[in-house]
Amino acid sequence: MIWDFNFNLPTSIEFGNGKVKNIGKRAKELGGKKALLITDKGLAQTGILQKVTDSLDQEGVNYIVFDEITPNPKDVDCHRAYQQFKDEEIDLLIGLGGGSSMDTAKAIGTLLTHGGELRDRYGFNLLEREITPLICIPTTSGTGSEVTTGSVITDTVTKQKEAILDIRLAPKLAILDPELTLTLPKSITAATGMDALTHAIEAYTSNIAEPISDALSLYSIELIAKYLPLAVENGNDLEGRKNMLVASLIAGMAFNHADLGAVHAMAEPLGGLYDTPHGVANSIFLPHVFEFNIPSNPEKHAIVAEKLGANKEGKTIEETAYEGVVLLKELARKIGIPDFRDLNNINPEDFPFLADGAAVHLCTQTNSRKVTREDYLALFQKTYEAKNTTLI
Repeated sequence: MIWDFNFNLPTSIEFGNGKVKNIGKRAKELGGKKALLITDKGLAQTGILQKVTDSLDQEGVNYIVFDEITPNPKDVDCHRAYQQFKDEEIDLLIGLGGGSSMDTAKAIGTLLTHGGELRDRYGFNLLEREITPLICIPTTSGTGSEVTTGSVITDTVTKQKEAILDIRLAPKLAILDPELTLTLPKSITAATGMDALTHAIEAYTSNIAEPISDALSLYSIELIAKYLPLAVENGNDLEGRKNMLVASLIAGMAFNHADLGAVHAMAEPLGGLYDTPHGVANSIFLPHVFEFNIPSNPEKHAIVAEKLGANKEGKTIEETAYEGVVLLKELARKIGIPDFRDLNNINPEDFPFLADGAAVHLCTQTNSRKVTREDYLALFQKTYEAKNTTLI
């Protein structure tokens, strides 16, 4: 664990049922006169978008809706939105939806304030000024993007996911309203919940973890282990939805400071190549990377296993840790996560390309255990041959 650390949370957080009704007032407080509201077509057809626009209308804040967000947001879509709205005198951005909407909002904000090409900003601290003020309203419990200082975008030329990482990307405000997550389908609840769990586990076991990120991660793991199956089973259970939204939020706070690991290093090249939903990709790789990483820090992995429900009585630390692998597979099976080989278009001949991408991914540097390209190639193959229903 790192004991020399800084912890900065530049985003204000409002959490509670019905909080979305405050968006108009908060937009005015941020000086918003004309907002670009960034969402997807699915949400645009629900009452969730209307709750936002009604509040903006009530406070006299003008807005334009851009509802062409897709999963694994693409650089070309961000540039198209920028070209479409750059002359509209936009002074506020609102990201409404999952991580794709919020990451796209950050990317558009980057273009509005810097111009140029997104690829010029991939990496650490390459922004020259803060982006257009941004309010994020998550409607899923998974990404934590509402409190992170990163934006992950698919480069359509290289077929790789790239990241803009800079505190100047941070949203000014995150409004988290559990009621907005009540209509989330089971499959998306499961995938996004496992995304949040991956964030928490990888942040906790990261080689740059520190005390505050550890505390946030452990509480997130505990909440997800208890409430994710309930939220998947009964999406109208507000208690489950509330706890999952908190878990996602604090996991985002944790990994924003401790970073992630090999699960994300594998999942993002997969999403870049196949457009695989990010949460599904994380779910599939999580137990296998967790098992691979145990030798690097058995004690921390055993603590994760306990939070997942492992009983340590009569077991060694290593035995408890390996029970965590079983529990992760059981959880994935219980909530309906598919096996790797059952995803569309997966071709083992692409594994060398995916391993190449994983090996140079930024998250490889902070993985709990040193991992090579050859390790990644073996992990892709092992995951492809495994089944969630086969417990080790």
